[in-house]
Amino acid sequence: MTEVRTEVFRIVDAAANRTREGLRVIEDFVRFELNDGHFSQMLKNHRHKLASIIAAISSSSLLAARDTLSDVGIAISTPTEYVRTSSNDVVAAAFKRVQEALRTLEEYSKVIDQKLAPQFEQLRYQLYTTEKAVLRTSTAREQFEEIQLYLLVTASECKSGFEAVVKGALDAGVQIIQSREKSLTDREWVSCARMLRKWTAAAGALLIINDRPDIAVVSQADGVHLGQDELSIQDARSVLGPDRLVGVSTHSIEQARQAVLNGADYLGVGPTFPSNTKSFAEFPGLRFVQEMAAEIQLPWFAIGGINTSNVSEVTNAGADRIAVSSAICHSPTPNETTRQMITLCGIR
Repeated sequence: MTEVRTEVFRIVDAAANRTREGLRVIEDFVRFELNDGHFSQMLKNHRHKLASIIAAISSSSLLAARDTLSDVGIAISTPTEYVRTSSNDVVAAAFKRVQEALRTLEEYSKVIDQKLAPQFEQLRYQLYTTEKAVLRTSTAREQFEEIQLYLLVTASECKSGFEAVVKGALDAGVQIIQSREKSLTDREWVSCARMLRKWTAAAGALLIINDRPDIAVVSQADGVHLGQDELSIQDARSVLGPDRLVGVSTHSIEQARQAVLNGADYLGVGPTFPSNTKSFAEFPGLRFVQEMAAEIQLPWFAIGGINTSNVSEVTNAGADRIAVSSAICHSPTPNETTRQMITLCGIR
C-alpha cells in the first residue's frame, strides 16, 4: 500500500476544520436567531456525523501535518469575504463553505481510505437539503412577519354574501385568504379566484388557491395550499414556478418536519378542534400546537374549529398565527367578528 503523503493529511485537516467551523456558524444561526429546535437538532446531527467520519482518520497524522504558519492562503483574501449585510448573508456563505470543504474531504479521503468518500458525499447532499430549508424558513419568516390571520373561504358558505364576507374580513385585518371550492366548475372557480385576486390586491393581502396550482397561475394568485394527499410540493412548483408560495397541511410533528425539508413556505397545523367545514378521524389538537411552538419556526397557522370562544386556548398553547373559516364566513357580521378575533388572540 502506498504511504499517504503528509500534504494530503494537511489538506484533509484544513478542510475538516473549515467544515466544523462552518457548521457551528450555521448552528448558532438556527439556534439563537431562528430559535428553531428542528434545525438545531439537524445541525447537531450533522456535526456528530462529521466527527464520526473524521474519527476514522488518524488524528495524530492530521495534527502532525498541520502547518498554519507556512500556509500561503492566510495572506490571500478578497474584499467580498468581509462584506455581510445580514445574518442571512452570513449563514448562506457558511453553507457554501461547508459544502466546498466537504467536497475536498470527499476527494482527498479517497487517497487515505476509499470507504470514507461516500460518507462525506452523503453528508454533503444532506447539507444541500438543510441549506434550502434553513434559508427558506428565514425568508418566509420575513414575508409572514406581519401576517397572523388567515381566512379560508368557500363562496357558498358565506352567509352574508361572498363579497360582503371577504371585503369585510379584509377591511378588518385579514392578511391572507385561501379560496377553497369543491362544487364549482373550473371556469366558475377561476372567475371566483379572479374576483378574490382583485379584492385581495386592493387590500394588500395574499391570495392562495386550495389544491390547484393551475388555477393559482391563471388567476395570478400568490400560491397554492396542499393537503397530505394532494400534489407534492415539487410537482406543484413545476406548475407554479419557484416564486409563488406553497403551503402544506400537517397533522403531526413528523409531517411538519418533512414539509419543512420538502420546501414548504408555510404550514397549516391541525385540526385543533372539530370543524364545521371538514371532517377528520383524529384531532391532534392543542398538543400538536404546543409541539410546533417548541420546535418549528417556519411560519405556521393553527387551524380547525377555531372561533372567538376558543382562540385564547390556541394562542396560550403557543400559536401566533391562526386560520379560520366558518367563524367568519358564517358570521352575520364578518367585519365585527374579524376584529373581535384579532383582539381576542392578541394579533398585532
